[in-house]
Amino acid sequence: MGAVVSCITAVFRAIGNTLMAIVNGIGAILKAIINGVVSLFDIIISCLTCGRGGRRRRMGTTGTHSRTMRTI
Repeated sequence: MGAVVSCITAVFRAIGNTLMAIVNGIGAILKAIINGVVSLFDIIISCLTCGRGGRRRRMGTTGTHSRTMRTI
């Protein structure tokens, strides 16, 4: 009798895991679609505003700094 209950429990656990995997897959697909749409709108807005909307870029800095040389 215990083996039958254990088998039924395993079957329901497998069905539950399958349903959760399906739900997680659908969620991942929806997330990817939404991220793609957001990226597309980001590109369109960036083009329309000549890159001024969103990210701020500092102009005129090259990133190199002169170092003072020590004489011995």
